Amino acid sequence: MNEVSTKKQLPTKSDRHKLFGSVDPGPRTKPEEKSEMVDLQNTKKDFLFELDAVGISNVKHPVSIQSGIAPNKQSTIGTFYFASTISQDSKGTNMSRFTEQLQSYSQNEFEVNIPTLKKFVYELHTRLNQRDAELSVSFPWFFERKAPYTGQSGMNHAEAWMDVRYDQDTGYDITVGLTGKVTTLCPCSKEISEYSAHNQRGNLTMEVKLDETFDDSKVDWKEVLLEAAESNASARIHPVLKRPDEKMVTEQAFENPRFVEDMVRLVAADLYEMEFVEKFYVECVNEESIHLHDAVASITYDKMSDK
Repeated sequence: MNEVSTKKQLPTKSDRHKLFGSVDPGPRTKPEEKSEMVDLQNTKKDFLFELDAVGISNVKHPVSIQSGIAPNKQSTIGTFYFASTISQDSKGTNMSRFTEQLQSYSQNEFEVNIPTLKKFVYELHTRLNQRDAELSVSFPWFFERKAPYTGQSGMNHAEAWMDVRYDQDTGYDITVGLTGKVTTLCPCSKEISEYSAHNQRGNLTMEVKLDETFDDSKVDWKEVLLEAAESNASARIHPVLKRPDEKMVTEQAFENPRFVEDMVRLVAADLYEMEFVEKFYVECVNEESIHLHDAVASITYDKMSDK
């Protein structure tokens, strides 16, 4: 006995597209050559206000970075922001110019460092025909961390970022930052308890404005900021800990209790002593282990105000 076929008889792909809303192309009356097209963004009129920034953000692109801690050269993903101010008599900017320049820098490996980013924003302000240009890039940075007793190693990571701005009147403005994680142990808990003390994971954010003489080929600012955070904490965080390591880390945390207020002041003191730092912001957010809320403290300090 022959079986009856139940296979659907579908319309052609073209008919299916029409079924779901596609229509035939209409008449083409506007020019197709760029030189003949209207460029609305280059219109010159009085547009009421100057704009602080116009550009693009959340641009992901492969980059490479140098590190003072192994692995010394890393491939990572940069998340970019590009912008410039727009004068009152300009309608807008040509967004494609940002990504065109990014692509031109990526023909070879795009190594993210201060000289390269300074060159990038200078060329960008020229390409945009504006008085300034700004680039920000953030990226995960990985670094090897050895356990304190056994020496077993693994990879930790922190989030780093760089912001470079060029203004034809004032020159360059360079800011770098890092968010890393540390262990903090509560001084109050240690003081009032018969034994033990609760601890938490602290998230340290540091952002510093660098002076014009800073050379990131000689000093890795990522390593410097990480050390400022970790050396002032109750204990460092490790990817691999065997029991002898865990004993050492636990005891170290107990010996170095820290409030969030303590953390930001201690880190601020280290940053204050760095000659290449002109201004800094420090924030510590503790993920409390015995509360549902977080604890937070921050400091902003401009060393130039001391002069």
